[in-house]
Amino acid sequence: MKRLLELTLFELVDALRRGNVSREDVVDAYLSRIKEVDSKLHAYLAVNEEMRSNSSSEGLLFNAPIAIKDNISTRGLPTTCASKILEGYIPPYDATTVARIKAEGGLIIGKTNMDEFAMGSSTENSAYGPTYNPWNLECVPGGSSGGSAAAVAAREAVASLGSDTGGSVRCPAAFCGVVGVKPTYGLVSRYGLVAYANSLEQIGPITRDVRDAALLLSVICGRDPNDSTSVDPPSKDYLSALVVDVKGLKAGIPKEFFGEGTDPRVAEAVWRAIKLLESHGMEYEEVSFPHLPYSLPAYYIIAMSEASSNLARYDGVRYGFSAFEEGEEWVKVFSKTRALGFGAEVKRRIILGTFALSAGYYDQYYLKALKVRTLIKGDFDCAFKKFDVLLAPTMPLPAFKIGERIEDPLAMYMVDIDTVPINLAGIPAISVPCGFVDGLPVGLQIMAAPFHEHVMFRVAYTYEQCSSYHNLKPPI
Repeated sequence: MKRLLELTLFELVDALRRGNVSREDVVDAYLSRIKEVDSKLHAYLAVNEEMRSNSSSEGLLFNAPIAIKDNISTRGLPTTCASKILEGYIPPYDATTVARIKAEGGLIIGKTNMDEFAMGSSTENSAYGPTYNPWNLECVPGGSSGGSAAAVAAREAVASLGSDTGGSVRCPAAFCGVVGVKPTYGLVSRYGLVAYANSLEQIGPITRDVRDAALLLSVICGRDPNDSTSVDPPSKDYLSALVVDVKGLKAGIPKEFFGEGTDPRVAEAVWRAIKLLESHGMEYEEVSFPHLPYSLPAYYIIAMSEASSNLARYDGVRYGFSAFEEGEEWVKVFSKTRALGFGAEVKRRIILGTFALSAGYYDQYYLKALKVRTLIKGDFDCAFKKFDVLLAPTMPLPAFKIGERIEDPLAMYMVDIDTVPINLAGIPAISVPCGFVDGLPVGLQIMAAPFHEHVMFRVAYTYEQCSSYHNLKPPI
């Protein structure tokens, strides 16, 4: 059983096709693993015990158990966004990404814990309690897709889906020592993703290695008539990009990603990775992004403003939790429902977003943030005229202790300093393990031009095959 759990997604599907393992063996092994360790990790909010009886087609994901973040709609399984306001909600439909996984034979093993409505960087904001880092149970797994990353790292799922609004796939991937991909905006359908900040978020894979990430992204990407922002990529064959060859490629190293607040030991691990790629033929040059220091305030104004608008639908009338009492006025029901149903961080962001959009402040905050976003995107566009990829830390520090930053929102927001620029620019990025600090994983972030995922995967795969960090597993 332990050997089966060590198989990557690619290896597991191959073993299933060859008949070396049975579907029953796979399902039993993963459900047993969840029962064994999830009481310590709390990676899951719901486990699909019916997985044994669900039919599957013999596709690219034939009988592979995939975990799904709890803000992605799953027919017949709870989708709560880790919020009391959606407690008990079971969608009548699958998100496009989930439907595509099922169409390729994947099994949905369960729904993973997250920061409520994807608002957070530690998975401590869940209404159902935090998830713990499998490398050190005293530390956070990152967020907001902390449950998805912890489940993959701890062998509770062979792969998972997360969503990335400002780093929510890459942050937990870095903290948990796995691979996480934030695709180009529009590459993956957002239909069925519970909206937080529409112009920023993308669904992406979390896997144990780069090959698995390329495989899962090839399954979920592509045009969807239900999402007008989605497009078909030039090619969905990301596996063909997996070659150990970076000769002739040039990388830019943005100085601002190594600035104040970056742990020197994290910077050292990332520089070792850059030097390793250089030793295999890649050239690199440091570059400056003049508008990058403004990315964090611009991001939070835009994200909170969009959140304020999107979360207005939770009014205690149409669905989800309601504080309704007979004879009470609707205004009171609305106010009480939201006060009791939303957690502190969600309420904070709704209030700040509403303020930024209010009369007299729209131009001063939201409109100005959109202009800054355009300037930041211009910095990236300019860089990609000269460089094939950009290399930087995924996170400025290793995973921190649970409770260490939760009472200081600004300190928590600062954790996102290396990830939010990518969402503002709409470009793809991948986090791959590149070292350890005090026994906790460090992530190398590889960024590419829009819809150049194949170049991103090529560099990531070359680094991975020339290092061994992806083969290490947590002690749990």
